[in-house]
Amino acid sequence: MPISGTHSSSTATAELLADRFAPDPAFSVLRHRVVDADPATTYAAVRGFDFMKVGGPLVRAAGWVRGLPERFRRGHGPSVPTRLTFDDMATDSDWVILGELPGIELVAGVAGKFWQPVIEWRRLEPGEFAGFLEPGYGKIVLSLSVRRYGEQRSLLSYDIRVTLTDSASLSRFRLYWAVASPFIKAIHAATLRTIARDAETAKPAAR
Repeated sequence: MPISGTHSSSTATAELLADRFAPDPAFSVLRHRVVDADPATTYAAVRGFDFMKVGGPLVRAAGWVRGLPERFRRGHGPSVPTRLTFDDMATDSDWVILGELPGIELVAGVAGKFWQPVIEWRRLEPGEFAGFLEPGYGKIVLSLSVRRYGEQRSLLSYDIRVTLTDSASLSRFRLYWAVASPFIKAIHAATLRTIARDAETAKPAAR
């Protein structure tokens, strides 16, 4: 059951880790989905989510998922993995896990020049991410969070935030966003559907 909206007191805790790393994004996509599984089971599905499972014609056309592993550094050149979890991203790509509230929220991030035909990624460690302001870059913060929704269900939230380090980059990204945002939003929705399906078909997480 998808729900579109913005942050509110009913869907967020007093603190969101995403706010530490992108408190004032220039662009963002936020969507919620009610999951027929308890929060522990839903968060386990988030933690084990495989980005390579997201599919569909529009998703394939976007190339977003294919772009995630393009910076994998294995052997003498990049390779496309068959599995890509958050831990895989943080180990073998320029993405990093910026922070985690176990059972509640997981936040990953990366910097880069996303508007270029060949993206120039830049890995930033958690301690330098928020303060990184070198001109010519954008920063993506990806947050997945889980809240209890009634007795047996969960509210799954997917928040993508983009900030730019200077006005020229903002202008370039605005042009890119005008073309890419429909595809990014389609992948956003497909990610939520996949995590919800994984949680709803899993055995309840051990308490």
